[in-house]
Amino acid sequence: MTGIRVALVDDQALFRGGVRMLVESQPDLSVVGEAADGIAAVDLAAATRPDVMLMDVRMPLLDGIQATERILAGAERDGRRAPRVLVLTTFDLDENAASAIRAGASGFVLKDADPEFLLAAIRTVHQGNQVIAASATRELFAQVTRGSGRRPAPESWRTLTPREREIFALAARGLSNGEIAASEFLSEATVKTHVSRILAKLGLRDRVQLVVFAYEHDLGAIE
Repeated sequence: MTGIRVALVDDQALFRGGVRMLVESQPDLSVVGEAADGIAAVDLAAATRPDVMLMDVRMPLLDGIQATERILAGAERDGRRAPRVLVLTTFDLDENAASAIRAGASGFVLKDADPEFLLAAIRTVHQGNQVIAASATRELFAQVTRGSGRRPAPESWRTLTPREREIFALAARGLSNGEIAASEFLSEATVKTHVSRILAKLGLRDRVQLVVFAYEHDLGAIE
């Protein structure tokens, strides 16, 4: 079985060591490398091509926000698949975490989270889903879009069918595929297909970016 390749980026060696032990205790996960600063993280991403990167936001030389931007831009430039970035933060709804989400990260995890939650988060973002509790969505994305102003929806929004717009609105409120399926009397597979088409049409990477898109363009998210 091909496992999920994980890279660890944090300036505290002791913290990295603990996370490495946790990750490598799982049969489907492996650590492919570590970095202690943002510049090293960019090099690590290019050299090892991990599936998921656990990224601290407060580091020397280059912070996690800038590192995330460079890693994703480098992957796009080189035509390779970009890693999913999970932000590691000490504070819930940290402004730096919000900025990292804006830069393209797929979610955030508190450093004091339960080990099981971190492991589940790695697997979740690897599947292309978000790791942000619905209860935190309003505050987080208020921070993400603070000062940016609401913008008119782009032309790509008009390509969505009425059904896709319904699914979009539910996903933008933080509902999982299972919750949307139950609400709309659909199968989870059908919901997943709808969400994939929505992301493709809007040019979005994942459900986190979908929520940001909805909030930025005032499309009924987070009601």
